This record gives sequence, structure tokens and C-alpha cells, in this order.
Amino acid sequence: MPARVGTRRHRPQPGGPPLRRASARLRSLGRLRALLGPDPAAARQSLTALSVGLLASFVAGFTLGSMAGTLEALPGLLVLIPAAIGMRGTIFGALGSRLATTVHTGTFGISRRVDSVVTQNVLASITLSLTTALALAFLAKGVSVLFGVAHSISLADFVVISMVGGILSSIAVLLLTLGLAATGARRGWDLDNVMAPVVTAAGDMATLPSLYLATFLAGIEVFSPVAAVVLGSGAVLVLTGVLRSGLVLVRRVLYESFPIVMVGGTVQLIAGLTVEQRLEALVRYPALLVLIPPFLASAGALGGILSSRLASKLHLGLIEPAPWPARSARTDLALTFLLALPVFALASVIADTGAALGRFESPGPAAMLAVALLAGFLSTAALAAIAYYGAVAAYRFGLDPDNYGIPVVTSSLDLIGAVVLISVIVTLGLG
Repeated sequence: MPARVGTRRHRPQPGGPPLRRASARLRSLGRLRALLGPDPAAARQSLTALSVGLLASFVAGFTLGSMAGTLEALPGLLVLIPAAIGMRGTIFGALGSRLATTVHTGTFGISRRVDSVVTQNVLASITLSLTTALALAFLAKGVSVLFGVAHSISLADFVVISMVGGILSSIAVLLLTLGLAATGARRGWDLDNVMAPVVTAAGDMATLPSLYLATFLAGIEVFSPVAAVVLGSGAVLVLTGVLRSGLVLVRRVLYESFPIVMVGGTVQLIAGLTVEQRLEALVRYPALLVLIPPFLASAGALGGILSSRLASKLHLGLIEPAPWPARSARTDLALTFLLALPVFALASVIADTGAALGRFESPGPAAMLAVALLAGFLSTAALAAIAYYGAVAAYRFGLDPDNYGIPVVTSSLDLIGAVVLISVIVTLGLG
């Protein structure tokens, strides 16, 4: 029988090409994950904190949506609002970042001693909150006049609203920040993942209702000017007393933080002006007003998480202040983008819910989601660059990135986020 040539079938053997290709793909994915992939525990902690923060910012969004009439009655108030909100998140977010670093380095401890690390940080934050509230009132009036906001409220009214709102909200946010730091230290949380989103949202949640309550003290003859003088004088006396106390850490935080916080506040005032100039369109769709606080809070919280993690890693020597992010830094950047999608989608859902409960006019859930996701992606790209290079620049100049990172990121993102959000609203034909 003639031998058959070329008729033998080839049987795949274990370890053949298909298996090798699958193994190669897995190795490639493993290398990609090692290069970019976020730490699952960090992602869970951050996403949980961001979700809690977003739910808290619902109060701020609903309050702003309900204030449409007040915003029209008090021209210029919307110029102040983003800066006033941003100050609470910036000042106490930076406090939280510094406390997170003390937990990492083993120096955290709540004490009654004035010269303790925690007490000095608290004194510095209170002083910053009072003095920046006063300064923002003057700047808000100046910006309103300079850019032609018609019939803006008086300087005395700006001072009363800014300072009373600032004092009320600062008390609430300070207590939360200290409680969160103590609980996190006791339970072993990574506070870099928790502090920024929760404190930022708490600042939003506490500040807007506080400002709204303070508006009832504005415009009262004799009382408003006298209250403005008393409050302003009190802030100056507190600043003078603290600077003369000889507390080294307090002085360092104030000297390093005040300039950058005020630059950030000025930027946030421009963000407020951007929104004020579109007030007519936003009042037409108050649901978009509801979206502003959770959207800006999300961007600021994501930037705060990234900035805080980078600051801690720079302090601990885990990353070098290089022009191109190292692998560990790229992990944090990837985590930020990973978190952005669900967070901004949730911000849209929260705004829709607030609009439905308040029976505010809305462009519809699909349009709200499109606005939040598109503006959110653009804002995340900006915050990634600002957070990384801001932390690196501060570290290279011998400054504490905890004092500079969050203020730079949150203030920049308030302006960038506001401009991007308004631009997307206009581009989509909603304003």
C-alpha cells in the first residue's frame, strides 16, 4: 500500500502557539498594570470617600439651585461663592494633607499643648480662614466693579456675608477634619485617599448654607457697616496675635500658605465671575446650578487626592521630583483617571436628583450626563498635570508640597472647571 504523503494532521500540543500567545498577552497586561495600574485598596478607599463627598455636596448643589432668586437680588454674590467655598476646601484640605503626613511619619497626636504639631496646624488654619474671608470680600467687590457687574452689593455686605459664612462653615469643617484624622489614625486608613474628598465636600456642604444664612444680615442699615468693621478688626487682631506668638510651625504655615491661598482665591473669584456672567442662562436651567458644586467638588477632590498622595510620596522618598512621572507617580495618575468616570457620572445623577426634588427646570438627564462627563474628562487632564508638576515644583524649591499642592490644585480647578463647564454647556447649546 503506497505511503500517504502530507496527510498527517497537526495536533496542537500543550504549550503551543495559542497558549504562548495568551501567556504573552497576560504578561503584557501584567506589565501594563505594573506600569499604570492603580492599587485596588487605594481605589476602593478613594472611590468610597469620593462617593460620600459627592452625596454631601448634594446639599450645596440643592442650596445653590434654590438660591436663584437670591443671586439675582444680590448682584456680585455669585462672584464670591466659588472662592468662599474653595477657601474652606483649600485651607482645611491642606490641613488634612498635613495631618495625613504626620500620621505617616508617626508624629500625629491630639494634645492641649499650644506648641504641639496638631494644635499649631489648627491655629494656622483658623487664622487663614478668618483673614482670607476678609480679603476675599475686598477682592470680590473689586472684581465686581472692575468687570462691570451692575449694581453689585456694597463692600460692607461682602464683608459680612464672607466672614459670617466663613466662621460658621470653618467650625464645622475643622471639627470634621480633626475627627477624621483621629479616626483614620486609629483604624489605619490611608488618609491621603480619604481627607481631600471628604473635607472638600464638607466645605461645600457647610459653606453654601452658611453664606445663604449670612445674606439675611446684608443690607441692614447701620448694622451691616458696624458688623463689617467689628469682624474685619477681629480678623486683623487674630492674625497679629498669632504672628507674635513665636510658634514656629504656625508662622511657617501662614507665610507659605497665605500668598498661594490668596492667589488661588483670586483665581476662584474669576471663576465666580465666569459663572456670574452666565447667570441668566443658568437661572433658565437651575438644574445646571445644582450641577456646579458637585462638579467642582469632584474635580477638586480628585486633584486633592492626587496632590496629597504625591506629597506624601515625595516626603517619604518614594518618588523623585523628576520632569517625567516615575512608575509610582504614574500609578497615582492612572488611579485619578480611573476614578473620574464614575465620579462625574454620579455628580450628574446627584444634580438630576436635586433638580427633580426642587422641581427645577432641567435640560434633561442625557444632556446633564454629557456635560458632566465631557467637562469632567477635560478637567481631569488638567488636574493631573497641575497636581504633579505643582508638587514637584514645591519640593524642588524646598517648600512643603502639603502647603502648596492642594491650594494650587483646588484653586486652579475651580477656574478651569468653571470655564470648562460653562464652555461645554455653551458648546452643547444649553446656555
